[in-house]
Amino acid sequence: MPLSRAKIETASAERLINRLCKHWAHKLDVEQDDQQGKVTFATGTCLMRAESGTLLIAIEALEEEHLDELEGVVERHLIRMAGDEEIVVVWEN
Repeated sequence: MPLSRAKIETASAERLINRLCKHWAHKLDVEQDDQQGKVTFATGTCLMRAESGTLLIAIEALEEEHLDELEGVVERHLIRMAGDEEIVVVWEN
């Protein structure tokens, strides 16, 4: 399965995970605790984990052609949920 990762410097990793999980829980299967979240899309899975000053994200797509799509969805939502905080996402696969 194709995999992509991003390490994002942010002081609000837990808040971002919480906001994203709540947002997606209306339509998707979401699992969440204090430090991490898992969102299952039709085309793959997004795992998010908060560490000191960092948000770690791993996306696993069912097919290679879905990886870029999932990266875009997660990145757009992250930027929107971050509000005034500037978020820089660099995907590594």
